Amino acid sequence: MDKKISTALVVDDNTVNQRIHRKLLDNLGIQSETVANGKEAVDVHISGKNFDLILMDLEMPIMNGIEATRKLREMGIRSMIAGVSTRSLEEEKQEFMKAGLDDFQEKPLTVAKLVSILHKLNRK
Repeated sequence: MDKKISTALVVDDNTVNQRIHRKLLDNLGIQSETVANGKEAVDVHISGKNFDLILMDLEMPIMNGIEATRKLREMGIRSMIAGVSTRSLEEEKQEFMKAGLDDFQEKPLTVAKLVSILHKLNRK
């Protein structure tokens, strides 16, 4: 890969999904942190942290993935943001993409889907 992806933020309110996503990232040598909702994702960036990749769930309490993605882009965050969701109604997916996603994958996330996300990041 051209760009070295070394850090990721997993944004998901489901602890099982958090563990699965972190394990997949770990298997690819990518260090990750987790937060439970979009507001926490925004707050982590306000505190000065940056990540190469953000895996953003759509439906979360407090601040959903669409709102969080929009807010991060307004803040000038240039990390690749990949939306991941079990629900993929076309209207929701389009709204999520318009908020500033670089990619969208349906859950469950697999190594193949994660590698696809990373290849898209390398082409950016």
